[in-house]
Amino acid sequence: MKIAIGADHAGFDYKEKLVPFLTSQGFEVEDFGTFSTASVDYPDFAHPTAQAVEDGKADFGILICGSAQGVTMTANKHQGIRAALCWMTDIAKLARQHNNANVLTLPARFIAYEYAEEIVNTFLATEFEGGRHQGRVDKIACSYNG
Repeated sequence: MKIAIGADHAGFDYKEKLVPFLTSQGFEVEDFGTFSTASVDYPDFAHPTAQAVEDGKADFGILICGSAQGVTMTANKHQGIRAALCWMTDIAKLARQHNNANVLTLPARFIAYEYAEEIVNTFLATEFEGGRHQGRVDKIACSYNG
């Protein structure tokens, strides 16, 4: 399974730890940056990460910034993306089960790194339930004509 990952300066340290964590578990990871703690603009990393997922070049994406609000908003501009801001494992689980989220966003300033690993594990291990949830997910796209 391939994971696209990106972060701004506030998420850089977590990203740098998550990349080897993911590869040690057998995931292939494509890192879209940033590559330092120098101040950057989060859309510059959220867009290519989301695009990789939308284009099918990655199975899932992970984006990290201070609050995760900016990267979530940016990623969700992509029609094929369902980015979920998760600060608890239960939210990550439900985002996958009920919403078929394909991009996990993490608020580095509000969760401990060790808990971020747990959230990532939960997100990646949880399957979409489909069924009654599929119809709801189908209505998310802007092209929906209910």
